[in-house]
Amino acid sequence: MFTSFSTALSALGALSTAVDVVGNNLANLNTPGFKASQVAFHDLVTQSLGAGLGETQVGFGVGRPVTLRQFSQGAIQSSSGPLDAAIQGDGFLVVRDRAGALLYTRGGALQVDKSGNLLTATGERVQGWASTGGVVDTNGTIGDIVVPVGSLKSPTPTTAFSFDLNLNAAGTAGPPPTQFSTSIEVFDSLGASHVVTVTFTKNATVGQWDYSISVPNADVSSPLTPVTGTITFDSQGRMVDPPAAGPFPAITVSGLSNGAADMTMTWQLYGTTPRITQYSQPSAVSANSQDGSPAAQLIRVGLDDGGRILALYSDGQQIMVGQLSMAAIRNPESLVAVGNNNYQLSARTALPAIGIPGTGGRGSILGGAVEFSTVDIAREFTNLIVLQRGYQANTRVVTTVDELSQETINLKR
Repeated sequence: MFTSFSTALSALGALSTAVDVVGNNLANLNTPGFKASQVAFHDLVTQSLGAGLGETQVGFGVGRPVTLRQFSQGAIQSSSGPLDAAIQGDGFLVVRDRAGALLYTRGGALQVDKSGNLLTATGERVQGWASTGGVVDTNGTIGDIVVPVGSLKSPTPTTAFSFDLNLNAAGTAGPPPTQFSTSIEVFDSLGASHVVTVTFTKNATVGQWDYSISVPNADVSSPLTPVTGTITFDSQGRMVDPPAAGPFPAITVSGLSNGAADMTMTWQLYGTTPRITQYSQPSAVSANSQDGSPAAQLIRVGLDDGGRILALYSDGQQIMVGQLSMAAIRNPESLVAVGNNNYQLSARTALPAIGIPGTGGRGSILGGAVEFSTVDIAREFTNLIVLQRGYQANTRVVTTVDELSQETINLKR
């Protein structure tokens, strides 16, 4: 009978631990990426009474409960944070704490410090691949991700330009000859803009137009001689000369008055098909393009789906400046929680496989979203009531055994 004291006390201790676990789950109801824990109870060894054949067995109570963290998928909700990341599927973000230790987290509320380091909400440095020389190499080792902060993107000088246009087949050699002009803005090595003008003039040969490429004289220290040539079309209105194999017309702009480097630009006359046609329609440009850009201010940095970190500049260009890494762990329930939504490896944890999101069994990353906690408030309150009733029942066991022991002691009187 007296073992009932220790049996009931073991239950009180185990139930108290279980209530602590439920309380921790409820406390983290609104913690992004938090994974709820469950308690697993197990009994202690039993003793056999009587002849020892197992007809009567009495247990010694309940052992210390085991907490099991459930890494189930949490609900994903859109957020207003441009760097927020939600993991859909298995895997963890890889972070490094102030002591330099690698940790793993599902909390995706990310931010940038004054030096451009990508951090978690609690200050751990997010690991991945940063841009080096404008290129993100995901084949290298992971490290701290540093994004541009208030930087100025250097200009890109124009090396090629193109027009998609039609020249009216009804044009004549005159007098005066039919002419059509179009222009495009290009950029030099300093990011200054210049206007390249192409003028088409119908000549006396059927299916032929002369062209002249020029830049304003005010842009150069001495006037440049326009680049001239002839374009030939067949009876179907398709351009046949210059041929698709080239060479294509090129213009060199030297002696720029602003001191920029000399420019050499090629006129791209072909895409998948000839860019210039000659049909019986008004001469008109349908599209144009060039590969240069001016210097541009950084507007903002955001996280795209797939964990790509993009920098948006004032010229409308988006440049990939980083890539988040993800770790796949075969037995995540063996991880040890160390606070701040982070986990570290234990002796029972399989080695993490680190790679790009969406590969090798790793889940995907959704930008501009967060993963909610997996705590179910209804289930936790139900568990709390059950644990409370269990605690009350075991206190009654202690009270009852105490009364029985007093009755036993009183037998001597």
